[in-house]
Amino acid sequence: MESQANNPLHGITLAQILEFLVANYGWEYLDEAIRINCFKHDPSIKSSLTFLRKTPWARAKVEALYLELKGK
Repeated sequence: MESQANNPLHGITLAQILEFLVANYGWEYLDEAIRINCFKHDPSIKSSLTFLRKTPWARAKVEALYLELKGK
């Protein structure tokens, strides 16, 4: 528990992050902010989660955008 004390993403799933971003900003904004094909061509939460879970650099960008937009 102590190792997670300074982690602002502790307890937040990737699905929750993506759902928040899509609900508040939309797929078009995500595509402009982070150029990833899963946000541009027939985007869905499921396909995006599959890609992000397999691609650490893309996941890191999505998490950084979430933290920036949430103001943490």
